[in-house]
Amino acid sequence: MLVSGKNSVLRKSILLVALSLVIFSVGCYFLPEVVSPIKADSARKLLNFLVLLIYLLAIAVIVYPKRAEKSSSLLIIIRSLVFLALGQAFYMNVGYDRNIDLLFGAVSSGVAYYLLLTGVYRLTIEEPFYEKQEIEAQINYLAYHDELTGLQNRRRLLLNVEEVIESHRTSAIRGFSALAVLNINHFKNINDSLGHCAGDHLLQLVAQRIKEAGRHGEELFSMGGDEFAFLMTDRVDLESCLLRSRELLQLFEKPIDLDSGEYHISLSLGICVYPGDGETAEQIIQNADAAVHNAKEHGVDIRRYVPLMQMKAKERLKLENDLRRALERDEFFLVYQPQVQLSSKELVGMEALLRWEHPKRGLVSPAEFIPIAEESGLIVPIGEWVLTTACRQNKEWQVAGYRPICVSVNLSMRQFLQPNLAGKIGEFLKRIGLDPCYVDLEITESMTLDKEKAFEQLKRLKELGVYISIDDFGTGYSSLHYLKNMPIDRLKIDRSFVAEVMEDSNNAAIVSTITSMAHHLKLKVTAEGVENEDQLQFLSQQRCHEAQGYFFSKPIKAQEFENIFLKPTIFGLPS
Repeated sequence: MLVSGKNSVLRKSILLVALSLVIFSVGCYFLPEVVSPIKADSARKLLNFLVLLIYLLAIAVIVYPKRAEKSSSLLIIIRSLVFLALGQAFYMNVGYDRNIDLLFGAVSSGVAYYLLLTGVYRLTIEEPFYEKQEIEAQINYLAYHDELTGLQNRRRLLLNVEEVIESHRTSAIRGFSALAVLNINHFKNINDSLGHCAGDHLLQLVAQRIKEAGRHGEELFSMGGDEFAFLMTDRVDLESCLLRSRELLQLFEKPIDLDSGEYHISLSLGICVYPGDGETAEQIIQNADAAVHNAKEHGVDIRRYVPLMQMKAKERLKLENDLRRALERDEFFLVYQPQVQLSSKELVGMEALLRWEHPKRGLVSPAEFIPIAEESGLIVPIGEWVLTTACRQNKEWQVAGYRPICVSVNLSMRQFLQPNLAGKIGEFLKRIGLDPCYVDLEITESMTLDKEKAFEQLKRLKELGVYISIDDFGTGYSSLHYLKNMPIDRLKIDRSFVAEVMEDSNNAAIVSTITSMAHHLKLKVTAEGVENEDQLQFLSQQRCHEAQGYFFSKPIKAQEFENIFLKPTIFGLPS
């Protein structure tokens, strides 16, 4: 309860008690001097009754507001007012045994004034002191703990690592200590698709699972966002540090049970060892953080820090800064890869792919800059540029008299979750005069984690008239049974399955299953990454509708695509 609120109640009750004392004094000492004894006695009874009402009113003033939040001091004051009222009742009831009534009245009043003084002391001095202590303790707790997970935070981690370093220097700790930084893979996708509440719940469950597996000499910290730090002290050798790190990752082989269902997640881990991988606490934390980002970048589960990683981390930061200016400087351009109908070997579409020509580094791989764009939020304006540029180019080719074909454009998670996405796309297509049926929007399976939200967004896009494809199918979270209820048109089999379809029977079975089920669901199937004739023949035997890959053409610039695939008088693939 706020001190100011309690003081307000206190002031009101004290004023009422003071008023009652004034009235009581008037009745006892002044009335007999100015009026006759009979009239004085009647007036005194009336005043006593008025005093009793004032005591009851004072009790009501304290009791009524915020009835469920009474502190001990206010309860004491309430009791004092009850005794005052009781004493007043004895004074009013003076009758046959006058002395006893007056005695009980005096005792009740004495107890009442004692309780009143005690309550005032606690309310004005004792409780504010303890409240101040409690607030200071809370501030201190929040300064060193993460509010969401309850774990110690980065500030506390820094202090603890400093203590570990000092313990090594004084030989209090022998052997090795290690700091492992863990990062949840694809957390942004989960957070964006399922919502922030589900994301927060996931962080709590991950923290709980790791914490419950902790042992002596181990501490878990929150680094903020989807990162955790795991401090291990007094290890015999480096191998034991790495072994324990792998055990942490194995904790997540079992799915996480969220409100919306079970989800399999994975973590990346970067480890930094002392002594050896840093001299100060700040260095060790930075180096472990660089190691986990290196692990994520290369798609591996664990990486130990090496000095080269810090250099790469600085390069990554510089690349992000350059990426922010790339749109303004017109450093992006699109390339187009043909999509071929296998039954007729005819060109039926093209996929627009983003490229970045850095002024100093030259061509930067999308695998390098797209993850940075996603993490920084730049993927939204970049994605909008890709969509508008590809659609304008497609319209220009149609105006030039070439046969209309569909252009495929990848949507990022953040783009897909925009509430006004369908409206923005529809307005733009109307403005440039491109029929929506010549636009194919590609999303990934992870974007459909939140089934209801994904369904509503896809429904709005389908009402617009565009085509919808699930890109990289087979690598994500969904199933064909689930997709039958989604308003989609096409599945694109991920290149990882196509690449080894002739050597790996499992991959061949996966491709065969996807194409067979897609036919039953009346969905088109496009195979990505086709590189040779054998793969093409296998896909044709499986009744795959379309294919794209280096076997037909690498992604090429607009003018080259026009010259090779659009200008020939006999429409179809060049011989």
